[in-house]
Amino acid sequence: MLDFLPILAACFGIPQYLPQLLKLRGTGDTAGVSWSWATLTSANNAAWFAYFMASGYWTASLPSTGAAILAGTLSVMLVRRGAVNRRAIAWICGWVGLLVLAAAIGGRIGLGTLLAAASIVQVTPSVWTAYRTARPTGISEGTWALVFGELSCWFVFGLWKTDPRLITLGATGILASVLMLARIHRAKRQRTVTMTAVDEAESRA
Repeated sequence: MLDFLPILAACFGIPQYLPQLLKLRGTGDTAGVSWSWATLTSANNAAWFAYFMASGYWTASLPSTGAAILAGTLSVMLVRRGAVNRRAIAWICGWVGLLVLAAAIGGRIGLGTLLAAASIVQVTPSVWTAYRTARPTGISEGTWALVFGELSCWFVFGLWKTDPRLITLGATGILASVLMLARIHRAKRQRTVTMTAVDEAESRA
């Protein structure tokens, strides 16, 4: 049954960024949404696609393909809305260069070794931006719930296959999604408290 985990991960992963794309398109709200995260997600998933194909994990290539395309679309949308982090462009280009170099020199093993750290590099900007934004109203709860579902599958699959790269990917993704969902719910509670206080003030007036 565990052989079907990549398929389940694909069910979570392929539509993963659609909630964020739809929310951004509908509201134009970029508060708390990291351009660096979207861009790194697209680049890293393109690298994961290469790793999965080289490793013979054919079904695993489906969610990485979907994530690379949709996260890339999200990155472009954020650029059009002026949410690009210009200070991060140089180090993102450097990271992509490292991925290409690792694949060229070390092949599947070299690329996989670097990808073990990719998840940490990828999720850090999203968590950092969300927690430094006073009102992260632009973040989609649906996207991070799907991230949690997908990465939980990869964590279990990695344990079964004793693949340290997939284990690291899964564990980091689970932690990041939990932190992001906690930040979203905290922001919602703060908005509710604020609105309640305003309503009470207005009623007294």
